[in-house]
Amino acid sequence: MHTQDYIINDIKAFDVSSLISEVQTAFNQLTYSHIPVSKDGVFIGCLSETDAHCFDGAKRLDEYQYAFEPFHVQKRTHFLDILEAFAIHGSNIMPVLNEDGVYVGYYELSDIMALFNDSPFLSETGGIIVIEKGIQDYSFSEICQIVESNDGRVLGVFVSKLTNDLIQATIKIGHSGMNAIVQTFRRYGYNVVSEHEEDKMLKDLQERSNYLNKYLNM
Repeated sequence: MHTQDYIINDIKAFDVSSLISEVQTAFNQLTYSHIPVSKDGVFIGCLSETDAHCFDGAKRLDEYQYAFEPFHVQKRTHFLDILEAFAIHGSNIMPVLNEDGVYVGYYELSDIMALFNDSPFLSETGGIIVIEKGIQDYSFSEICQIVESNDGRVLGVFVSKLTNDLIQATIKIGHSGMNAIVQTFRRYGYNVVSEHEEDKMLKDLQERSNYLNKYLNM
């Protein structure tokens, strides 16, 4: 995915010599959570809207450098790493730097989310299975093998939960008949966390069969 096509450069980085009042005015005109700040043309961090409105407008940015947050990405950063940076820093704007640390523009969160939405993991028709297993026992290759051995097609796998001894993986599968895959995961010792209609029907039939056997044996 060519994320560089989504770099926006209509907002220039504020120099540290700028007045806080200038930054406050900019925030009043924008919908962004942060603005980039530079010194001698080199990026040094971001200032949040919340902090900017708490500071004395008559003072300069360099008097509040302790409040700068140094988050950013590079021009060649992968879109998933960009998305992670957005999530970690709680920002809706992500500064982009070149190899020399110079600010060249920014990404908007909505644009990167749109890229993720267009990926096959979300855009392709399929089903979701969420599984759990011991962190020392799971294998991505085994997960894919289980799906493909049941004529399924893996559209994506990611770790959705991680504890000290347990890992949870979410799998997008291009396959409408999920029951065989679900049952195979169970045979391989995976706990299937997600619920599936076909699986639920089998459980209902099993419960009814058990009830009937109990009735007949009375």
